[in-house]
Amino acid sequence: MLATELADEWVELAATDDLGVATMRCYRRAVRSFCQFVDTHLPAAAEASLAHAVPDLLPVILDWTRQLPTRWPAGSTEPAHQAGRLRKLVTRRAAHPDREVVAHLNGWLTGSSGLRRGATREVDEFSRADKKALVQAARADIKRLEQRLRRGRELLERGVDPETGGWLEPANLLWAIEHGVPTRELLGRLPSPADWPAALIDLLPPEVALRYRGRALLRALTGMLYPHNRDLHGFRILLMAATGHTSEEITGLAEDQVEFTPDGVLLSFTKNRARSVRRRFYTSNTVDSAVEGTDVGDAVTVTHLVTGRLDAADILRRLLAATARLRARSGLSPAPLFLRSAIWVYDLSISRFNGDWNGSDLNDWLDRMGLRLSGPADIRRLRKSGKVEKALAYRGRVSDVADDHSVEVFHGHYAHGTTLKVIAGHVITSAQQRWFDEALAGALAGPTVLTPDAEQALNTTTATTAASAAKAVGLTRRQVAQLRDGALDMGVSACRDPFDSPFGKAGDLCPVAPLRCLECRHALVLPSNLPQLLLLADHLDRLRTRLTPQHFHALWGQSHANLTAVLADRTPVEIELARKQIAAGDADLHLPLSAHVEFDR
Repeated sequence: MLATELADEWVELAATDDLGVATMRCYRRAVRSFCQFVDTHLPAAAEASLAHAVPDLLPVILDWTRQLPTRWPAGSTEPAHQAGRLRKLVTRRAAHPDREVVAHLNGWLTGSSGLRRGATREVDEFSRADKKALVQAARADIKRLEQRLRRGRELLERGVDPETGGWLEPANLLWAIEHGVPTRELLGRLPSPADWPAALIDLLPPEVALRYRGRALLRALTGMLYPHNRDLHGFRILLMAATGHTSEEITGLAEDQVEFTPDGVLLSFTKNRARSVRRRFYTSNTVDSAVEGTDVGDAVTVTHLVTGRLDAADILRRLLAATARLRARSGLSPAPLFLRSAIWVYDLSISRFNGDWNGSDLNDWLDRMGLRLSGPADIRRLRKSGKVEKALAYRGRVSDVADDHSVEVFHGHYAHGTTLKVIAGHVITSAQQRWFDEALAGALAGPTVLTPDAEQALNTTTATTAASAAKAVGLTRRQVAQLRDGALDMGVSACRDPFDSPFGKAGDLCPVAPLRCLECRHALVLPSNLPQLLLLADHLDRLRTRLTPQHFHALWGQSHANLTAVLADRTPVEIELARKQIAAGDADLHLPLSAHVEFDR
């Protein structure tokens, strides 16, 4: 009775919620697990039911929930999922007005299961070589499929009704399948496989046992008209690589979600888990465009660079052509793009593509294509590859990389491995660049050295020339006038503003002039300052003989380096004239007392 109640909810859940075959199997496993547990923990005569207070199922449910973690490895998400699936089925039954559930189960339905959610093990992206091999194999497989379907169309055009043209001609058999003759009936019209003509034998795979020839022939014939499950892996791979979207969104596309335009295709992606719909436009390779993947509609427009030369519009046209007969025959409106044909026993069935279908999943497809990939054959890795490429293109900006889901989802599922390294590298380089820029723009940027021509232009009486020269060095008219009058002379250089020192408080006279002028961005070194610069160089040379290299570098290293660079630009003649001024007593350098005292600390 209990199994029947849960099974009823399971059937209705499958009919009303588009959860997919794999998810519904998980629900079925949860029901079986719980019913088996009830069988072992309640007497055989007990009539267990959600509507009966006796026997009481609440202690059994709690015991079943507590023992679930022992069935899976530590940290697995499956125990919490199993408990949640049973709870959902019971909740559905309790919400039905005509189905009774005992009242004391309400606390369990609304409370916490007491199980940790666990953590999934995230997969890494495909390597560039593996992704390239996947795309090439997918292209080759699609080309083979198109050749097979083209051959089938050519045979179909020559086919006639087998009642008049005979049942032993492949073209007539294709005509019969296309015109709705049941495949089981078609096979019944054929003689024993041992008596088949060579035209039919040639359609079979090599070394097929005699007893399996009937089913093999039906698969070969339907495969010439319709794609099988394994034939759609190539389309899924190319569309995921071209759009960067998930397998769920790609294989869930239907006819009404595809709109072709002269320059591309507009797609409406549905993500069931996030309950979101996104419309996105992809340009064709024939259009000279720098962007691809533009969100359209109410969402914020996001564009990203074209990656590779995969044309989503062209791939979709080829997919629509390959599945056209299946979509017309399915009777679905709107029909899914990813439809497959299959032979169940001897009957033709049409259903959605299933990437995990036993015997035609991604692993089987890779074996058939002769591909050997590093790491697990998981289609989610292709999505990760797209995310890594987007992270590289956007230099780790999460807001741009996570443009088709929330930032929280990105942090939980994509911010690891190569993507995390890209983001971390961008953060480090950005921080380094920031400090480097601040250092260049800060106090240690060094003085501005004026050439004799620049100094002459500032001192000229021509207003236009003086204004142009002042603008070039960032001086105002007032500062130029003060520079001419010597009001800005600080000893070894002039200063743009002695009361705006980066070494002191704004409004106070610079406290470190002239000792730190050669380290200041406000300093203006004039050609007339050459004698004072030579005197400062002599002073620093004397200090180098008295201080240890480490001590001298800590106190005077930057000033000495800047001074050396300034003097290196002077000609020997200029330096000789400056030395003569010093010898004649026409130039001197006034240094504070602290410049003549060396402290160990």
